[in-house]
Amino acid sequence: MRARIHRLLHAGLYTVTLLIHGPLSAQEAQPKPVAIDVDLAKDKGPMKPIWAWFGYDEPNYTYMKDGKKLLTEISKLSKVPVNVRAHSLLVTGDGTAALKWGSTNAYTEDKKGNPIYDWTIVDKIFDTYIERGMKPIAQIGFMPEALSTKPQPYRHNWSPGDKYNDIYTGWAYPPKDYKKWSELVYQWVTHSVQRYGKQEVESWYWELWNEPNIGYWKGTPEEYIKLYDYTADAVKRALPTAKVGGPEVTGPAWEVSEKFMRAFLDHVVSGTNYVTGKTGSPLDFITFHAKGDPKVVNGAVQMNMGKQLRDIDKGFEIVASYPTLKQLPIIIGESDPEGCAACSEDFHPQNAYRNGTMYSSYTAASFARKYDLAEARGVNLVGAVTWAFEFEDQPWFRGFRDLATNGVDKPVLNVFRMFGMMEGNRVAVSNGLAYDYAKVRDESVRKGADINALASKNAQTATVMVWNYHDDNVPAPAAPVSVTVKGVPATKVLVEHYRIDRQFSNSYEAWKRMGSPKSPTAEQVAELEKAGQLQLLGSPEWIPVKNSQAALNFTLPRQGVSLLKLTWQ
Repeated sequence: MRARIHRLLHAGLYTVTLLIHGPLSAQEAQPKPVAIDVDLAKDKGPMKPIWAWFGYDEPNYTYMKDGKKLLTEISKLSKVPVNVRAHSLLVTGDGTAALKWGSTNAYTEDKKGNPIYDWTIVDKIFDTYIERGMKPIAQIGFMPEALSTKPQPYRHNWSPGDKYNDIYTGWAYPPKDYKKWSELVYQWVTHSVQRYGKQEVESWYWELWNEPNIGYWKGTPEEYIKLYDYTADAVKRALPTAKVGGPEVTGPAWEVSEKFMRAFLDHVVSGTNYVTGKTGSPLDFITFHAKGDPKVVNGAVQMNMGKQLRDIDKGFEIVASYPTLKQLPIIIGESDPEGCAACSEDFHPQNAYRNGTMYSSYTAASFARKYDLAEARGVNLVGAVTWAFEFEDQPWFRGFRDLATNGVDKPVLNVFRMFGMMEGNRVAVSNGLAYDYAKVRDESVRKGADINALASKNAQTATVMVWNYHDDNVPAPAAPVSVTVKGVPATKVLVEHYRIDRQFSNSYEAWKRMGSPKSPTAEQVAELEKAGQLQLLGSPEWIPVKNSQAALNFTLPRQGVSLLKLTWQ
């Protein structure tokens, strides 16, 4: 019935067009479909769940009402454990949550300077993850007030209209005593093993700090390297099989970042260890960040996916230049369209992409290119952290970079639900498409739309994610798309077509249709929650397979995303 209504609507729109503009030319009336070929016989290796990684600044949101709800939803969308990264796990304070702030009070000292360890809040955070089958990316930072070389001022109070640099206070400084810092790390890892078990903690990633090449670290690069040696030594003393890594620099394509990253990797390979005096340091995985750079151009948001991909590619290039490190797991610790999740749309109009489907289509298109970039550089990408979570008790759809607002899922979360259905191995996608990973990296998407696909298969299922993305968030006609899936080992397939666009899987548009209520009623909230789930475009249907090929034709709106799931017996 829904499909029939859509056909009638399309027919109605065509009739209105005739009445207003007169007859269309043949070319205008029947635009040539974008042809996408998916070849199930061309295997590209495992479909690594690089998307199943999330993070956020405010660790105390983890166990609050909407935080727990969202973590449950994230855990359910994936058939593999989701990895979660949060800042400020060692920051001094009472655990009060605020924008770009969090604290656990894990370390304080008595009047004589003796350490006092309190893992109550840290445990509360990690318990929330473990209960949902999630894996912590245990970020070792930031500096407790009692250990900071410049402890005052320590607690900052930041809001979206404030200067970003105001957040870098006493928690960002090196320790006044590296041995006390090392003992803190040792005690944390030891406590974790006692609480969760050796096997569980072995599955975590222990990383040092965040973006030490900018304000998050008020020491020198050499002081960070020294801190890393003391940290890695402590982790390995507590649990020799634990995984430890870094350096979490931001923007490797930036010269200062590349210099920092190379200095760190040079030390790991051939430097003199500050703790042992031996050559090199333990390194089990490598981390860096990559961000885009949206702007407002002629009154509309213009994204810059190319910048993010260039950061990623440069990071891969740097890692690949170290023969002994090239095959280490790489985690892009933050991988996003821009840099500040808590910078809301009302103060930062370039972030107006976040509530609607532009964030969805950007996510689909950019993640597909991360696979291609890793393959081209021959490196081992295991995860790309989406730095987006939720912000408790904020106005509805304020325009934060988040996955949900007041407990209601936003369209972007449905892309990850789509990814969660893509299993098995990646397969080849081709047929004269306007963009490949290299062109998006070098030029971004400024000419025609990027209409492309990512596909996977297992024994009895194939999935094809198709997006219609453009850097410019301006209206454009929907595009006809023709997907041909080759190598299907059956005579018919069941097709389920999931969609994210203005009508489907979109709580934001539903909220606007309600009149954008500032305080939705319980009935409205229930309706928004339903609209926030991933939805089918129409009823599942069986289609014939001819010569091992299945043909699927549909229209895809600008900034829309489709997932085609084909199942056979």
